[in-house]
Formats: sequence, structure tokens, C-alpha cells
Amino acid sequence: MSWVKRVVGSRPVQQTVGIMAAEYLRLVWRTTSFTIEPEDIYDHIARDAPVIIAMWHGQHFLIPFIKRADDHAKVLVSRHRDGEINALAAQRLGVGAIRGSGHPSGGFIGKGGVSAFKEMLSALEEGYNVALTADIPKVARVAGLGIVKLASASGRPIYPIAIATRRRVELNNWDHTAVNLPFGRGGGVAGEPLRVPADADGAALEAARRALEAALNAATARAYAIADQPRKDGGRA
Repeated sequence: MSWVKRVVGSRPVQQTVGIMAAEYLRLVWRTTSFTIEPEDIYDHIARDAPVIIAMWHGQHFLIPFIKRADDHAKVLVSRHRDGEINALAAQRLGVGAIRGSGHPSGGFIGKGGVSAFKEMLSALEEGYNVALTADIPKVARVAGLGIVKLASASGRPIYPIAIATRRRVELNNWDHTAVNLPFGRGGGVAGEPLRVPADADGAALEAARRALEAALNAATARAYAIADQPRKDGGRA
């Protein structure tokens, strides 16, 4: 391992980067004027809590800020070195981290997936809302079966969530990561909750997977439409 990787992978450096990332995102959230749809989404979630929050990878940076002060939440974060920074940033923002990853097959096997699945089940049983990206690893905008299996096993509904800001930089990587920028406008959209029966067979799980994928795409399109709509005064910010 090169000295650069050793330095970057050291705990002090990761902690510093995690704190800086969290505080930068806090700045973005506080300086962005958001329109939320539906307006009564928190009433719906309160009635259904604890819930599973689903979002697309690359659009997830501002998700911790949907948590209210009295809410208890955890997020699934990969065990990769970059995941450690994400976990530290989430914890800085008051969200607990569950470490593990999905699998290209759509389930939770390998990379701590089985233990992460069990930990998410336990967190939901304890009253935590659990957030995770729905994509199959390295396959953007294709929902995996893991999240619908979690809904089936836990009995908790999935809420598809999308957050977008007008001011952003979109990276040319596998998930087209949107780096949100401060001092602009944004949209936050929640789709209808998706419930998966405990006795769902393979066909029912696949139908739920497709429904979640469509709901996330619709929420994402709407969030970007809100964020990118022209200002009434003709400005562009």
C-alpha cells in the first residue's frame, strides 16, 4: 500500500474529511430554499413509523436532513474505505450507520450484507427509520430485491424519496453523482408508501421491485422539475 493510501485511509484523516463533508452539507441545506411535496409528508411518516427510506445512489447526500430532531434513524453505508467517510459524516449529522452492502444479484450477501440485513431488521424493530439506496451496486437507477425483501421481512413500508438542488455539479461516474451546491433552490419529493406482504413470493417481490423503481424515478423527476423551474422574477438562482 502506498503512503498516500495509508494517509488517506488513516482514522484522523477520515474523521477530518467526514466532519468537513457534514458541515458542508449542513451549509447547503441551510442556504437552500426547499419546496416539499407532499406538504404533509411528515404526518404520513409519523403514522407509519418506523419506515424504510429509499433513494437513488448519487442523490443521497442531503437525506440526513429530512430527519427531525426527535426522529431516530440509521442509514446503510458500505464497508469500503469511502464508506467510512460517509458513515462518519452521517453520524456527525445525527444518523447512525449500519455497515454493509448489497449484491449485484439484488440481495444482501457478501460484504457484510447478511449481518447488515439483520441489523436493519433489528433497527426497525427498535423504532428506527432505516434509509438505504435502492440501486443494485454499480448499476444506477435499477432497484435491487434487497430493499423489498427488507420491507417484506419487517412489515414496514418503503417511502421513495428524492432531493434535488438547482445549483449542483453532476459527476461523470456510474451513478452520475449530484454534488449539491449552496445558495439556491431545491425540491424534496416523497412518493406513496410501498408495502410488501410477508408471504410475498418471487413474482410478488419482483413486482414490488419494479413498482419501487418506477416510484423513485417519478419522485426524482419531480424533485428536479421543482428545483430547476424558472423563478417567478425571471432570475436563475
